[in-house]
Amino acid sequence: MQNPFESGHIKNYLLLYASIVVIMVLFFIASTLFHEVENVDKKVFDTNVSEFSHSKVKVMKNVSEVNSTSFKLMPKAY
Repeated sequence: MQNPFESGHIKNYLLLYASIVVIMVLFFIASTLFHEVENVDKKVFDTNVSEFSHSKVKVMKNVSEVNSTSFKLMPKAY
């Protein structure tokens, strides 16, 4: 195998490396120019967890009636 420093091939390796770096920089510039940042609305969660609405209690009863035959739920959630 020939030494690339002595045979002059090092110039080709450096040009290949430089071209890859230039392509990466161009893709980075293109992605930052055409990237539109969307404004995301802040989500507000209901902090009042102790009160159940009528619909939630009804759904929970239906789920427990359906699943009561296949398995038994624990009396206390941990």
